[in-house]
Amino acid sequence: MYDYLKGRLVEKNPTFVVIDVNGIGYIVHITLTTYSVVKDQENIQLYTHLLVREDAHLLFGFADKNERTMFENLLKVSGVGANTARLILSSLSTEEVYTAISREDVKQLQSVKGVGGKTAQRIILDLKDKLPKSGITVEKVSKLHNTIREEALSGMLILGFNKLNAEKVIDKILDKGLVVDVEGLIKEALKAL
Repeated sequence: MYDYLKGRLVEKNPTFVVIDVNGIGYIVHITLTTYSVVKDQENIQLYTHLLVREDAHLLFGFADKNERTMFENLLKVSGVGANTARLILSSLSTEEVYTAISREDVKQLQSVKGVGGKTAQRIILDLKDKLPKSGITVEKVSKLHNTIREEALSGMLILGFNKLNAEKVIDKILDKGLVVDVEGLIKEALKAL
């Protein structure tokens, strides 16, 4: 019903904001990710999702369309309500959720408080094929970046490390952009593990 709200930020909390749009104050529920993006801007624009329940009409706001699309996809999963979807997107970025689903990384999703093994598996099963068609754009990893990652991961596996833990550490290091070669990546990964 509402695509976005654009107005003056009147109140800001980690779970909601109040936006004044031409004299009307809208309470908009947000994720911690959106909270950190909004900061203390005077005028903001949030992409919205209106959730209509029997007892309430709740407006959810997101800093970008990708986060809103991920939220809407999570709501389609049986057993995942608005609060759980918001908690997932508060704990993990949209890109991290997308990557966890596409790699079938149950542990990454389980790292979110309140998401158990069955729920994580259901999210992956329901969304793995739908997300690529949903229009969510995630940063594409360059071929060089991917080659370095795979070689470093192979090295970590040869050294006897758990694949999931090694992948997680390597991806965090690559996200920081400090390492440009395989040797440096493995050294940093060993320090982190």
